[in-house]
Amino acid sequence: MHFVFLVPQRFRVPLAIGVFFIFFLLLFPGVTTAQQHSAPDMPDMPGMDHGSMPMSPAPENPAVVSERLKGKLQSEFNHHLAGMFLIIAGAFILGEDRLAKLWPGLQYVWPACFLAGGIFLLFLSDMDVWPFGPLTPWYAVTHDVEDLQHKIFGLILLVLGIIELQRARGRLKSAWSAWVFPVVGMSGAILLLFHVHGGDMSAPHAMESMEHIKRQHLGFTMTGFGVSLSKGLAETRTRWQQLFLSLWPTLLVALGLLLMFYTE
Repeated sequence: MHFVFLVPQRFRVPLAIGVFFIFFLLLFPGVTTAQQHSAPDMPDMPGMDHGSMPMSPAPENPAVVSERLKGKLQSEFNHHLAGMFLIIAGAFILGEDRLAKLWPGLQYVWPACFLAGGIFLLFLSDMDVWPFGPLTPWYAVTHDVEDLQHKIFGLILLVLGIIELQRARGRLKSAWSAWVFPVVGMSGAILLLFHVHGGDMSAPHAMESMEHIKRQHLGFTMTGFGVSLSKGLAETRTRWQQLFLSLWPTLLVALGLLLMFYTE
């Protein structure tokens, strides 16, 4: 139980990274692929022998295919951009001690990444909503659960960014402020379990695609919960505090990578 304090300071970040990779390998032991289903057997018809080829499905409307692809690319872009913000934030936190010597203002970069991600999700993530689409924000959040959840995730990132920015500036020193990130972050991770993802269920392999998306969001949930829990433990004075100070930004980078590799 005391081995962490026998490890020199310079080795604690690699140790935290190693712990993460063990966690990652246990959580994701392999890459899953969508199952391919063969066309159902056609019933025997007069004049048709058993060697006849099955009928091919009717071609889809090009406009429908184009719209579906547009939605897919937009959703993937949203996830990838959010992942990029988290990777940058985690990298700056891991290198904060050294980078702060070059420019003290760098300690504000990672909260700014949360603010940028929150602003994007809140105002720019849904192409059918103003300022890109015809729907008003109020109509979107009251008629589309997916749009509503996107705005909630945006607010979560904004709250975390504002609180942590004020803490970095020394303007917020209350003990409760240290627990905003763990509590709000865990709430967001749990909300991911109930994330509604709109999709065209008439698309080829629609069910396999939805299962693939659910598995990825489960990974986001578990990693996000790990980020929030380890952030709370990093704020607590225990024998393991130094380990958690390195672990939580490492898991933050991991979450960013999972988002960067998101596919539909």
